[in-house]
Amino acid sequence: DCGIAEQNMVGIAAGLAASGKVPFASTFAVFAPGRCFDQIRMSIAQPGRNVKLVVSHGGISVGEDGTSHHSIEDLSLVGSLPGFTVIVPADAIETAQAVRAAAASHGPFYIRLCRPKLPLVYNQDYRFNLGKAVTMKSGEMATIIAIGIMVAAAVEAADNLKREGIDCRVLNMSTLKPIDEAAIIKVATETGAIVTAEEHLEHGGLGSLVAGVVARHHPVPMEMVAIKDTYAKSGKPAELLQRYGLTAKEIEQAVRGVIKRKGG
Repeated sequence: DCGIAEQNMVGIAAGLAASGKVPFASTFAVFAPGRCFDQIRMSIAQPGRNVKLVVSHGGISVGEDGTSHHSIEDLSLVGSLPGFTVIVPADAIETAQAVRAAAASHGPFYIRLCRPKLPLVYNQDYRFNLGKAVTMKSGEMATIIAIGIMVAAAVEAADNLKREGIDCRVLNMSTLKPIDEAAIIKVATETGAIVTAEEHLEHGGLGSLVAGVVARHHPVPMEMVAIKDTYAKSGKPAELLQRYGLTAKEIEQAVRGVIKRKGG
């Protein structure tokens, strides 16, 4: 327990790693890269320390804590640091397995969790595979690629669209870095349209990373369901997700749009 001293916490974790231990350091997502970016960059990323940052309260689903506590830039900040592995689990089962995978792997990790209780999207038979996307639903008309809290929303959207005769594939891209380029190229080739969904700013997050892969290897119509260039107000988590367009409804609209653009 380092108290309200997150920068010191990062320094202590780096020192423990330098002595051969495998430290896990945890705080709110807004305070990890937000307050400690210099310490993370200098003491963990540059020397490649074996530190595992497991952060809570990611995104705007923190809710009533308000703008100051909404972490919507963290994935782009940590993702910019060479050598970091970035994971955004979809539920409690995947979280537990991701933590074990981080402990068993050498190098700096950033695992981003959220505040609300998430519905389970996996059963106990699920096995987390670091660096690999997981197909949640099959489909041929478009693909939804989601992370974290948005995976359940993506599955819900696919179920709703199925009733309209729109057949969507859903990928859980829980390992954001290194991103599974092969999986992205495969769905771009096979479905010809992609929608990304994330509880993060549009710039620098999942959508940006997927767009980079698509642009380099197989350009297709894309839409990004994410927080646009704004900070969120205070409110209940469900209200904020709805207000800022992070629901199944917005994913469904985006899917219809990309299918129309590809001529389907």
